[in-house]
Amino acid sequence: MVRVPAIALAERLKIIYEGVAEVIAEYRPEIMAVEKVFMARNADSALKLGQARAAAILAGANRELPVSEYTALQIKQALVGKGHAQKEQVKHMVKALLALSGNPQADAADALACAICHAHHAQSVRSRRTLSPRWRSRRTLRVAP
Repeated sequence: MVRVPAIALAERLKIIYEGVAEVIAEYRPEIMAVEKVFMARNADSALKLGQARAAAILAGANRELPVSEYTALQIKQALVGKGHAQKEQVKHMVKALLALSGNPQADAADALACAICHAHHAQSVRSRRTLSPRWRSRRTLRVAP
């Protein structure tokens, strides 16, 4: 986990970039999944969050990782089954799905939830690709010549 002290913004962004790049170098993931930014009540906080996301995404892009983005609604839907679930419900499902012995920290639970959401999404995409040609032909829009 990347920890960022309360210092100047440029230095925090550098720490985020370098920390994510280090995690990528160590664990060699094949894809990066991130939560899409939503507009919070505080515009300044939303802008800073967007800058932090950009630093993290850039670290992945520099390693040529494809980036998948999911809204909070999509993440909650994938884990809990409803898009307006509470944070505690998401945290509980992360703990249950990953068979964790303890409760993950809030930020770690959010990151793991995003990864689980991507795994579910990727699995459903693979399932759709392997459907029978007969099913696909019924679902394809045909245009007469």
